[in-house]
Amino acid sequence: MTTIDTTVGEASWDRVIELVRGADSVALACHVSPDGDALGSMLGFGLALARTGKRVVASFGDRCFTVPRLLRFLPGQELLVEPATYPAEPALMITFDASTVERLGLLAPSAGRAGELVVIDHHVSNTRFGSLHLIDPSAAATAVLTEELIHRLALPVGRDVATCLYTGLVTDTGSFRYSATTPAVHAMAGRLITAGLRPDEIARELYDRSPFAYLRVLGAALGRVTLERSAAAGHGLVWTYVTRADRVLGGLPYDEVEGVIDVVRRVDEADVAVVLKEDDEGVWNVSTRSKGAVDVGRACAELGGGGHSRAAGFSSRLPPEDTIASLRPRLTPSPADLPEPRNS
Repeated sequence: MTTIDTTVGEASWDRVIELVRGADSVALACHVSPDGDALGSMLGFGLALARTGKRVVASFGDRCFTVPRLLRFLPGQELLVEPATYPAEPALMITFDASTVERLGLLAPSAGRAGELVVIDHHVSNTRFGSLHLIDPSAAATAVLTEELIHRLALPVGRDVATCLYTGLVTDTGSFRYSATTPAVHAMAGRLITAGLRPDEIARELYDRSPFAYLRVLGAALGRVTLERSAAAGHGLVWTYVTRADRVLGGLPYDEVEGVIDVVRRVDEADVAVVLKEDDEGVWNVSTRSKGAVDVGRACAELGGGGHSRAAGFSSRLPPEDTIASLRPRLTPSPADLPEPRNS
């Protein structure tokens, strides 16, 4: 494997490698409500590192500590510990795919007390909250940077590690459909497939499974969908929402509704798609997507969230209509001088 060309300086790579090699134990964390890139990157690195004999723990800071059903096929879950048993003052802590310390949820205090805090991420909105940073907004996924770190540490990549990293890569490139899909991305996918994983099995777990109740919730969301052709500076906005009551009626957990945005975003008449999802505590988590004419990352950052120019999010305690009212005027065209958008 050839070392990838990233915007991360060599001094940062060298220092992180020195810290990892010198540590007896390493605490890993990813963002709350983990997606494939967050959990896959963390578990892939954890598996590779644990096989060197180091003590490794991994977690994410959700109050309801449950691996999303779609990701329960991932190897390495024996490394996971609940937030309550996560080290309070880890000597070395490494975070994956978290753009802010707040995204660590219940693990944020541990990050604040860590001896060294390494942040591995590809979000342009990252606040650089660590003591060391491996951050590259041009990377298609955090899994890309994770694979590079594994390579620089000279750790082997077997089927289990490859499965985790490939899951991160395929989810954050939309199954290689997004603009972040470069020749280097396909080369990485080829390396991981060579390790023995089954792309068809991973695709089936991620995209071809859902409980029957999901269809009813999706139907409810589509039944209230709104198209605003003149919004987003004339580029169009389509939006809808999923209530907690929708989910409770079908016994559907929150993580099962992540895919609604992928249906709504297909509308030809709108550049921007938005789906608001009410969690079990009554907070509305807002997912936004753009086809390129509007920088949703900037809009979400202004509302306390973040992400990429074509895929971003934020949280709100306002009703859906009021939340959209606060977002709508911020949906302005992308500046011509923005770098090539990356999706997450």
